[in-house]
Amino acid sequence: VQLVESGGGLVQAGGSLRLTCAASGRTFSDYAMGWVRQAPGHAREFVAAISWSGGRTYYADPVKGRFTISRDNAKNTVYLQMNSLKPEDTAVYYCAAKTRTDSGYYYLSQYGHWGQGTQVTVSS
Repeated sequence: VQLVESGGGLVQAGGSLRLTCAASGRTFSDYAMGWVRQAPGHAREFVAAISWSGGRTYYADPVKGRFTISRDNAKNTVYLQMNSLKPEDTAVYYCAAKTRTDSGYYYLSQYGHWGQGTQVTVSS
């Protein structure tokens, strides 16, 4: 499956952005989806994930209550709505896909397909 992210940009602290990841090439509902980010000088870290059906979602503690992951299987798309953004949210955000097995959402090694990333910059 091929993944293409969009929607990144520059926003002031407290603002919002919505990231979009468009998938192609395979049956989208065969995959659980995740968002991962990498800040300068830091390792990639898990942000959020959603099950193949959209019925279960998972979030890293730093983004709980501010970010929302969702998907539209009819449009082969997954979204990340980011509200109340903070400067520490600045990173490249990657969309990733894993098998629909209902485990391992938090582990980056479980994701076998990755997009190219989109930059999110939050100014203070």
